[in-house]
Amino acid sequence: MVLQRKTLAVQEFLMRFAASGLMPANWLFDAPREVNLEQPAGTPETIEIVSHCWNYAHLLQYQIQSLIENEPADVRVIYTVFYAPEDAKTTKLLRSTEKNRLKNIDWNFIPLDAPDLMRRAIGRNKAAKSTVADWIWFTDCDLLFGKDTFPSLVEELTGQDNILVFPETVLRTSLLDKNDELLCAERFSASDCMERDCVKSHQFEKATGPVQIVRGDVARKYGYCDQIRCYQQPKERWVKTYEDRTFRWLLGTHGQPIEVEGVGIIRHVEKGRYHKRSPFSKLREANRKVKDKLLAR
Repeated sequence: MVLQRKTLAVQEFLMRFAASGLMPANWLFDAPREVNLEQPAGTPETIEIVSHCWNYAHLLQYQIQSLIENEPADVRVIYTVFYAPEDAKTTKLLRSTEKNRLKNIDWNFIPLDAPDLMRRAIGRNKAAKSTVADWIWFTDCDLLFGKDTFPSLVEELTGQDNILVFPETVLRTSLLDKNDELLCAERFSASDCMERDCVKSHQFEKATGPVQIVRGDVARKYGYCDQIRCYQQPKERWVKTYEDRTFRWLLGTHGQPIEVEGVGIIRHVEKGRYHKRSPFSKLREANRKVKDKLLAR
């Protein structure tokens, strides 16, 4: 068992170097030969959105509300959330959400053992291999959808020939402390969240974190780092997702930027992957606050 853990740790270390572009992924793995398809996509009928939640129910509630408030009219959304049943607040929120019967939204809440949840690639891979959608959007529970998000997304995906795309421009709040009224409010409003003075525009340069949108047929065939054993192993705590870099490497592209309107992100100081109030956690929080102030100038 110890040897196996060491072997997986070495593989994960080596994957970070390989994913930096030292060699094409298809030298080692089954990977797409082309990132631009000869036959562009038609108008999507179904889009799956995949989130993970571990003790972030106070953020997930905004995402769910933004989805309900802005239910799409011309596309069906499968909303998948991976969670652990022992996270009582998230479980309660999802049970309450299931009572909302909406024409174009299917709720798909999947419980996982906590160690499986901690490695997001496990859930993302399960969703990728089983999706029935035309496109699948891997995101985080702190991302919000606006009233124009789905109409503009459908327009951008229609005729799209790249296998991986991402919203280039999003709105982001400033870095919020855990005691910020937005994160503690008993009554919350997803739309009000993105209208605060602290909201700024941000540009992504690649499909990363909460902005990874993949062709459904590509997801079904290759999964999400399905062939990388180290990224399909449970973890004892929430871990940083180095695997999204490896995912881009496997697909052979950083993704095609597209214009999707009204996408917002709630930025928050405390990260679930750090032990609460540990010296390292405090150092990371201080560093994030300093960087946020510098970038805000």
